[in-house]
Amino acid sequence: MDDLPFDDLTDFENADQGWQASLVPGVIYADDDPKRKVWDNDQFSFLEGDCPDTADPSLWRQGQLCSRQGLYEVTDGVYQIRGFDLSNMTLIEGDKGVIVVDPLMSVEPAAAGLAFYREHRGDRPVTGLIYTHSHVDHFAGAEGVLRAGNPDKVPILAPEGFMEHAVSENVYAGPAMARRAIYHSGLHLPRDAKGLVSTGLGQTGSSGRVSLIPPNLDITHTGQKETIDGVAFVFQLTPNTEAPAEMHFFLPDREALCVAENATHTLHNILTLRGAVVRDARMWSRYLNEAIDLFAADSKVAFASHHWPTWGTENILAFLTLQRDLYGYLHDQTLRLMNRGHTGIEIAEMMRLPPALENAFHARGYYGSVSHDVKAIYQRYLGWFDGNPAHLWEHPPVEAARRYVKCMGGMSRVLELAAHYADKDDLRFAATLLNHAVFADPAHTKAKHHLAEVYQRLGQGAECGTWRNFYLTGALELRKGVKTSLTFAGGMTDAMTTEQLFDGLAILVDGPKAWSEGFTLDWDFSDSGDKYRMSLSNGVLVHAPRTERTRGTPDLTLTLTRPDLLALLAGKGSEHITMDGDPTVLTRLASVLDQPEPDFPIVTP
Repeated sequence: MDDLPFDDLTDFENADQGWQASLVPGVIYADDDPKRKVWDNDQFSFLEGDCPDTADPSLWRQGQLCSRQGLYEVTDGVYQIRGFDLSNMTLIEGDKGVIVVDPLMSVEPAAAGLAFYREHRGDRPVTGLIYTHSHVDHFAGAEGVLRAGNPDKVPILAPEGFMEHAVSENVYAGPAMARRAIYHSGLHLPRDAKGLVSTGLGQTGSSGRVSLIPPNLDITHTGQKETIDGVAFVFQLTPNTEAPAEMHFFLPDREALCVAENATHTLHNILTLRGAVVRDARMWSRYLNEAIDLFAADSKVAFASHHWPTWGTENILAFLTLQRDLYGYLHDQTLRLMNRGHTGIEIAEMMRLPPALENAFHARGYYGSVSHDVKAIYQRYLGWFDGNPAHLWEHPPVEAARRYVKCMGGMSRVLELAAHYADKDDLRFAATLLNHAVFADPAHTKAKHHLAEVYQRLGQGAECGTWRNFYLTGALELRKGVKTSLTFAGGMTDAMTTEQLFDGLAILVDGPKAWSEGFTLDWDFSDSGDKYRMSLSNGVLVHAPRTERTRGTPDLTLTLTRPDLLALLAGKGSEHITMDGDPTVLTRLASVLDQPEPDFPIVTP
């Protein structure tokens, strides 16, 4: 930390370059409740002051940069809305209108951003929409810039595989991920010097209505060229990097390169703490190298889906080179040490970045961290098991905690030992001891109090924004209990395919409850002509399109439309559905369905 160049103000100059105007006040309200704030950037005005001892100075600096808000000019005809949400919305002016790139995390901020752009640049119609990748903060505001369903047939571009990954991440694992996202984003933390400072990638996410309008034009290969509203684009596919489906694009006429979320002003996640598919650091590095080869020499500005741009060809080359080397170094050195017999936890303690990376602000661990990225790389190759037989069949947390507490001499002795380690500033081990105490006796108020104090100290000392948020949210829930969680899935249902809807239904089946149940159910869609066979077998809800090879007579056949299916899944009845066969099949299916628990405990059992 002492070697970081805090007197270098280049990032602040770049973050302010091109500023046109700011939203005053910087507050956005819900469409369905004009009193509910879905975004309030003004809450971060406390960052204008000096860093207190309750925050890491480097993270404080990052928060100051990320909290800048307004409309910014990137280059001629390219603008960004920043500070209206976790991510940026980019607006590229064409012959007749404007092409929107990454319409933020929810509908209301996207609509507010587009309106603010139009206020300063004219009432241009949206003539194209681009999703750079499959994460919710880059597509869920779509209906804020286009009408639901896209009846105007505006071209919507996305990388190949976008819909599959957008749904699997945000719907299939949506409830669990949304719960962990509360910790990840610091959603319930106070916006002050003792609470939420920044997630490092942006301040936090908005909480408005989510949506998804499916793409109608896939980008399938690097070098693919498309012209939208007179603007020429050259695309580069970068799958399995920051997202499973992701892409860069180059604007040759503007000499501008968009690197999506693969090169931002922070070390990113190989496995985000909210949960995701493990990313491929090796390919991440290689695709950045490919971007350098393909576009860097012809670029005068590089911009991303978060943070601020980099101007000047030489600066772009230096920035992308360090970002490339960052992920390549973490990958290669983790594998080298792994092959010498070290485990992920051990390698995370051993790993040190080269000075050129360690002292570059944009390579610091504000959002990802060296520690959890190394563990993720290890996981990608070797999985959760480190090869030690003692770790093959360990007790779950509560049973292990009870045994640890008993072996250490009881609860009083555990608290005494924890206090000793906390006094010696070994907060990591104090947290381990107190976590055992809380899991052994969740009602023990003193144990929860001491663990909350340790988490608070760990959080306020963390440079990584998401680490800070996890620790401080853990402390908050130990003190005050669990607040209601959020889910991102609801507004995406209309965009899901029938197979994806059935997949979501299959995930709800309570396997043990369904062991002795079995039936066959046919779905005939009168509006599309699609036909599906579904069966419940050994607790698994199997489904597939019906073909001429489908054999057997179903127990029940339903004739319906897609809207009927959506209504049925939403619990709104089946009065418009024609049934032929045993009508109890639907009741039997409903009887074995479970529902997610959106507020499951994390820091207590």
